[in-house]
This record gives sequence, structure tokens and C-alpha cells, in this order.
Amino acid sequence: MAILNHLTTTCWKSFQGDRLNKQLLYALRALHKSAASEALGISATGEEAMPDTLMAPADVGEKTKVKSLKEMPGPSTLSNLIEFFWRDGFSRIHEIQMEHRKKYGKIFKSRFGPQLVVSVADRDLVAQVLRAESAAPQRANMESWKEYRDLRGRSTGLISAEGEDWLKMRSVLRQLIMRPRDVAFFSDDVNKVVDDLIKRVACLRIQQPDGVTVLNVNDLFFKYAMEAVAAILYECRLGCLESEIPQDTQDYITALNLMFSSFKTTMYAGAIPKWLRPILPKPWEEFCHSWDGLFRFSLTHVDKRFADIKAQLQRGEEVKGGLLTHMLITKEMNLEEIYANVTEMLLAGVDTTSFTLSWASYLLARHPHVQQQIYTEVTRTLGPGTVATADDVPRLPLIRGLVKETLSRLFPVLPGNGRITQDDLVVGEYFIPKGTQLALCHYATSLEEESFADSLDFRPSRWIRKDSTDRVDNFGSIPFGYGVRSCIGRRIAELEMHLALTRLIQKFHISTSPLTADVKSKTHGLLCPAAPIHLQFIDREN
Repeated sequence: MAILNHLTTTCWKSFQGDRLNKQLLYALRALHKSAASEALGISATGEEAMPDTLMAPADVGEKTKVKSLKEMPGPSTLSNLIEFFWRDGFSRIHEIQMEHRKKYGKIFKSRFGPQLVVSVADRDLVAQVLRAESAAPQRANMESWKEYRDLRGRSTGLISAEGEDWLKMRSVLRQLIMRPRDVAFFSDDVNKVVDDLIKRVACLRIQQPDGVTVLNVNDLFFKYAMEAVAAILYECRLGCLESEIPQDTQDYITALNLMFSSFKTTMYAGAIPKWLRPILPKPWEEFCHSWDGLFRFSLTHVDKRFADIKAQLQRGEEVKGGLLTHMLITKEMNLEEIYANVTEMLLAGVDTTSFTLSWASYLLARHPHVQQQIYTEVTRTLGPGTVATADDVPRLPLIRGLVKETLSRLFPVLPGNGRITQDDLVVGEYFIPKGTQLALCHYATSLEEESFADSLDFRPSRWIRKDSTDRVDNFGSIPFGYGVRSCIGRRIAELEMHLALTRLIQKFHISTSPLTADVKSKTHGLLCPAAPIHLQFIDREN
């Protein structure tokens, strides 16, 4: 309480004038316990039960000194709150990882009021944590998602579910979209969307005076990703890449943009106590409004496909289809679970793909010699005019390396991940008790020299294996997670990125635009460009 009083006094003196209104200051005491931790991807559950001093397990040998959490270094509660609430640390979570890693070491603690979080910023220690997980690892930061679903009577999906519910859903979906041969089935659907992407690039270029520039490529790739994911999930086209976007699709895009554009406030949604919501209603209202729009869109498309299937069966016709058709026919999940899963998968799939394509195109433009190497590989492997499919991707190691170098290392879409330990652990000579909240610092580990030589260099060729015994993969780079809780949509996202990048490189030489300076990254829920990326797409001679 003394820290709270000191912080309130300090904030009031420092935030005079327009810096912070009285209403937010009044709410600070209630917010700081869990808002920052939720934004970092960790839960506030059980924070009061965390002691400062912990005994090492009895079976640890005397030769190894196991330290308590009290001995672990890390920033103070006050410095954390000033960092995040005054210096806008929410937009610099990835940079703060690096700063704390340099200052405090491979493992450090942070306090947000009474809550303690242990950050793991080392490849081998991350590996130790993940390999110790149970059959159903416990994610964090899902409290606000679950409260919304309870409020609206909605089911949880694969992202928000835990325990037996999660295991059941994953066992159903993993049979459909986790094996490469299953995802290869969607090549034709994705390539049709890539066709429209190329046409859209041509359309956007002619709107600019130089005839080659596309402004804000992330908007273009956002619409491509949404169209591609929906073609697989809903088995229909949405018109995202058309000049005139259908109104229901535009409504969904608006809801999705609201979810991410208001990240800092929506992350407070689950942190603000219910009694405080009448005073600060906006975060929770925006959070619920966003989800209402996302679910409404999914219900419309799932119900339409369900009605089509019923009509086919009544006519005695054979029912054929993809992912959604399979879920509706087999009834391995009920209808509410199907609504929840397609909604969450579409939400998760769009920005992962769009941000990676934006960064990859930007890096290619900044490194024309690398772009030429990849173009040479593509043309020699596929021949002129050949449209790549999923079967061709294994023969394009530099295309795969381009995605890995972008998504896995330089610009990981998810700069950190949260876990709650389900057993006592000893990590980095520190005893970590069951129920401790961990923050796995993927951004920091992806730029470790120990993991990747010349880690700041853009070098897709580093991912090419010399032979079957050469494994480049390591825990310094796990953009899709690890083990049973890894991203179930990984194969779909990779297919969309591989096919789009291959075709773009075949068709265009991608160059930087004079309108774009050096673009930095920021954390906005996910790691995204801090400014619009404008690029030139110049037709290749062939």
C-alpha cells in the first residue's frame, strides 16, 4: 500500500495539465495490479498467493545452489508502472525485453503491484520450460475472453479454451489442418486468392503518379490474408480484394481493426474490476463490441453453409467441401464450438500473415541482392510462368527461409508468450513454484548471437540445411509455439505466405519508395510496423 500511495503522489505531481486526467488517475490503483501483466500475455490469477521467498525442492543436490525468487534480479514495481503507463511501454514491449535482458540477465522478475512475473529470455531456458509442459499447457491472458463468452452464452474456441475442452477441440482440428498433405488440399483455393492479389497490386499502382507505388502494403496484405483464410474456413470468397468491398465484409474488417487498433484499452478490459466499469466503460464496451462483430460475421457464414448442406441432403446430393463442411457433417463439435473456433482462427490468422508479408516485402526491397537470389531460385526451379503449389514449396528453400528469417527472427509477430507453470521447476538456478506466471521473451531470444550468428543481418540462406543431419531450428525462434499448444493454423499461414511471396517475386521487382523512410517496429498487441510501408512493384521483363 505504501508503494501505491507513493506512486499515486508521484503520478499526480508528474502528470499535471493535460498529461493524464483525474479519472484515469483515480482508476490507477485498480488497474495496475493486472493491466500491464495482461497486456504482456500473462494472467492475474493467483497473484496474491505468490510468496517472495521459496524453498528449493528437497531432491535438489547440495552441490547445486538453488536460489529463491527473492534473489532473482529485475525492475521494481514503481519503475515498471512508470515504464508502461507514463513512457508508453505497451508499444515497446519488444524493446523492453532487450533492455531488461541486457541489464538483468537471462531470467528476471517483474512486479506489477503484488503480482510477480518471471521473464525467460534465453533459448535454452525457454526450451527447458516448454519441454516440461503437461499434455494440456495452461495459457494466460484469457480471462477477458472467457468473461465475454460467458456474458454472451458463447463457447470457447481453441485459443481461449483450457483443459479437456481444449484437448477435444484440438484432436478434431489437428486431423484436418496440421499435416502438410492435408493443407496441400487448399493450394488451388489459396492460388485463386493470390491471382486477385496480383490484380489488386496492378490496380493500386495505376492510382499513383509514378504508376508503380502501392501505398501502405499492410492494408493490401491484410485483405489478402483475410480473403485467403476465409476461403479455407468458410469455403467462400468475401470480396476483400475487390474495388468495392461488400458491406458485411467491411463490417468485419472494421470490427477486426477495432480489436487491434484499441489494443491498449481492450487489454485493460479484463483488468478493470467490474465495479469500476461504470466509471471507465470504454475498454470493456469496445472489447465486447469487437467480439460481437466477429461472432456475427462467423454466424452468418457458418449458418449459410449449414443451410446449403441441408438443402443438398434433402435433394439426395453428395455433399463435398472442405474444413467447415467436415466440421458440420461429422458433428464432432457442436454448432457453438464451431462458431467459436472459426471466429478465433480467422482472428488469429489474418494479422500473423499480413504483418509477415509486409515485413518480408520491405526486407526484400531493402536488400535487392537477396531478392535476386530468391528470384533466381524460383525461376530455375519452376520455370517461366509456372504457378507454384504446396508440392513445389519444399523445392524452394530460400522462399521458406525468407518467411522464417522474417517471422521467426527479425519481426516475430508475437514478441512474447505467457504460461502458468503447472509443476515446480528449477530454471536457471532459480526455484519456480507451481502456479508462477512466466513471460517467454521470444523477441529477445530471436536476436541472440548464441542462437544466430550475425543476428541483426537479414540472411534467409541461414535456414537452408546442408544435409539431413543439419538442423537449423532451435528454441531461439519458435513463432508458432512448441509442442501440443503450438499454433494449429501454422501450415495454412505458411502456405498463404509461401505462395503469395513466390508469385510476387515472379511478377515484380520490389523496391523501396521515396515515400518510405526507415520503418521501425512497435508492439500493438502484435509486433507491427510503426509507420505505413510504401513499396514500388515494378514489372519484371519476362
